[in-house]
Order: sequence, then C-alpha cells, then structure tokens
Amino acid sequence: MTAPTTYELLRHLADSWGLLVMTLIFLGLCAWPFRPGARSANETAARMILADDDLRDVEFGGTENG
Repeated sequence: MTAPTTYELLRHLADSWGLLVMTLIFLGLCAWPFRPGARSANETAARMILADDDLRDVEFGGTENG
C-alpha cells in the first residue's frame, strides 16, 4: 500500500470537514445582521437606498416620473 498523495489528503479533508466549516460560516453570516449591536447599522443601510430620492426632492422641489 502506498502513502496517500497530498491531493488525496486534501480531498479527504474537504470531504469530511469542508462541508461542516462552510455550513458554520453560512450560518454565522446569516445570523450576523441579527446580533444585538447591529440595529443602527441595519437602519442606516435600510435608509441608504432612499437617500437619492431625498436629495432629488431637495434639488428639484419634488419627485417627477421619468
């Protein structure tokens, strides 16, 4: 019996622990916005999309279609 190659060792590691690591990273990223200290950052991000509309209202005196 020959010794396993580096590729075989890395492949076995990826097959056995890689899925677990990727699952934990995925769950951590999904839970990140719900941590207690993230409320102000989430509110800022939610309002950011409307910033251009607010600027247009100030510059042009209202919203226009087109």
